[in-house]
Amino acid sequence: MTAPRVVHLDEHLAVVEKPAGLVVHPAPSHTGPTLVDELAEILGGGEDPERPGIVHRLDKGTSGLLVVARDDETHAALQRLVRERRVERRYLALARGRLASRTGTIDAPIGRASRRRHRMAVAGAGSREARTHFEVLEMLAAESYVEARLETGRTHQIRAHFAAIGHPLAGDATYGGEQKYGLERQFLHAHRLAFAHPATGEPLDLTSALPDDLAAGLDAARAA
Repeated sequence: MTAPRVVHLDEHLAVVEKPAGLVVHPAPSHTGPTLVDELAEILGGGEDPERPGIVHRLDKGTSGLLVVARDDETHAALQRLVRERRVERRYLALARGRLASRTGTIDAPIGRASRRRHRMAVAGAGSREARTHFEVLEMLAAESYVEARLETGRTHQIRAHFAAIGHPLAGDATYGGEQKYGLERQFLHAHRLAFAHPATGEPLDLTSALPDDLAAGLDAARAA
C-alpha cells in the first residue's frame, strides 16, 4: 500500500490523496495503520483525540482527496463548510449496466441495513436524507463510467445509492458488484475537491488522477 500524498499544505489545512486500503482514523473494528497515524505531524483540531483534524472520511477501499485541518479554528470552519454543503466532492465510479439517463439525481434516505450491519441501505435504520448527483462520462458495453457529486455525505452513500438503483459499482462485493477487470476493491475515486479556504477565502480546486488499479480496470472494461 502506498503512503498518502499531500497535494496542498499551508498553516491552516492540508489536502491529501488517500490510497485505497488505508483507514482514515482508528476504530474498534480496525487494527493497523491509519491516515491519522501517517499524517500525525500535520494534523490538528477537534475534540476527538483519536481523530485530530478529520472533518470527513473516505471508505477504506476508496481512494482520493480529502481535506484535513491543522488547528481548532480551521477544524470548526471546515466542519461548518461540510455541514452547509459548501465543499464540492466529486467521484469517478464504474457502475454495472448502462444507466437509463446520462444525468440524474438519486434522492433516497440512507441508514444502517437491518441484517447486515456493515452495510448501509436505502430506508435503513436511522435513515437520513441523502442525495447523489451523477453524469455519465462514457457508456461502455456492460458498464457506465460516471462522475458522482455528493450533495450530502452519508456513510457508503455512492455505493449504497448505485446499488439501490440496480447499478452497483464494479468490484464492490459488499453491495453486489462483480469482481471483474482485475479489481480488488470498489471502483470509486474521489477525484475533485473544491471549496473556499476558510482562513483566506481563496478558492481551492484540486483534482486527482485515477490510480493505476482503477485505470487498468477501466481499460479492461473498455476492451470487453
